[in-house]
Amino acid sequence: MRYEDYIQLDYSPSKNDVIVEFLVEPSKNAGAVAAESSIGTWTEVKTFKRNLKKLAAKVFEVRGNKVKIAYPSELFEPGNMSQILSSIAGNIFGMKAVKNLRLEDVHFPKKLERSFPGPRFGISGVRRLLKVRGRPLLGSIIKPKLGLGPKEHAEVAYETWLGGCDIIKDDENLTDQRFNPFEERVVRTLEARDKAEEETGERKVYMPNVTAPFEEMIRRIEFVKEHGGRYVMIDVITSGFSALQSVRDMDFGLVIHAHRAMHAAFTRNKKHGMSMLALAKCLRLVGVDQLHVGTGVGKMEGEKEEVKEIAEALREKKVVKPVFPVASGGLHPGLVPSLMKIFGKDVIIQAGGGIHGHPKGSLSGARAMRQAIEAVMKGISLKKYAKAHQELGEALNYFP
Repeated sequence: MRYEDYIQLDYSPSKNDVIVEFLVEPSKNAGAVAAESSIGTWTEVKTFKRNLKKLAAKVFEVRGNKVKIAYPSELFEPGNMSQILSSIAGNIFGMKAVKNLRLEDVHFPKKLERSFPGPRFGISGVRRLLKVRGRPLLGSIIKPKLGLGPKEHAEVAYETWLGGCDIIKDDENLTDQRFNPFEERVVRTLEARDKAEEETGERKVYMPNVTAPFEEMIRRIEFVKEHGGRYVMIDVITSGFSALQSVRDMDFGLVIHAHRAMHAAFTRNKKHGMSMLALAKCLRLVGVDQLHVGTGVGKMEGEKEEVKEIAEALREKKVVKPVFPVASGGLHPGLVPSLMKIFGKDVIIQAGGGIHGHPKGSLSGARAMRQAIEAVMKGISLKKYAKAHQELGEALNYFP
């Protein structure tokens, strides 16, 4: 088969096809993309057999530079996301024939979805664990992200939980450095969690970053579980789909928080790479319980409609459980109304600097964020609510 033979505009996809939406520039090379991501290559080969045509990917729609390709599900190993991505997001991005190529979206058939475990907890499971219903969850990242020792880390976590945060997490680049050893940090912070739970009467969780070479990552996960932890955080892109999938399959009974560090290296360019939407769909199948998706406001790149679309894709009804979208990056109390307008109630709002940067410190910063959520839930403007809530008023006057 030649490249042009993979363009079949009269083809109607079957219910078992994987449908992938690409931006292809120039679009005349869509056949090359379909060929090289399925059974084809740059020249005719003597080993090709006619009965293999049924496995060929088919370009069935071309609208400008927007292209849809149908892949027979037989091309993919069930339950192996690494293999799937090696096909639909592999060598095709290095082809000279395409100037730009971006994987915009992917639609998996139910048959293939069922081969993946999906989240163990998902939104409903996380809410049961925390005993919080009807409002967004509030989280914070310990700041400064690097430099604090285990004792200081635990003290900051304790104050922030006391102020009203449900969740405390490590930053993506804090693992097991000399100034903050992993094991001591976990023990001290979980002790602070227990103390905060006793004093507030609320369930609290800590997400230690267990990202490491695979065997060490497993050892760290086991350590967290042995010491009463309920969560772990994994930098899922830098750790890789294979490691992530193995962690999920081993089923430690812990919530998996997925940090997307490094994603923008290939998701940010609107003409080349892979969209965060497609990445999120893949991570949901593999089995993360919550995932950073952007904010639509704050310091991170990502338009409101794009972020909303990703959140909806994580929460829509599927074969696997829905995933909690996480809004994180440059957030403070003044942005809470906009965030809740974008996400609704099923979201985890995470603020680092927007809590610890409060002029009165982390305790007041956490209170201000919780008060902002309460105000929106009650339908009261932040300005009006701040008249009776000092911490919120101070935050509104301080943050731009």
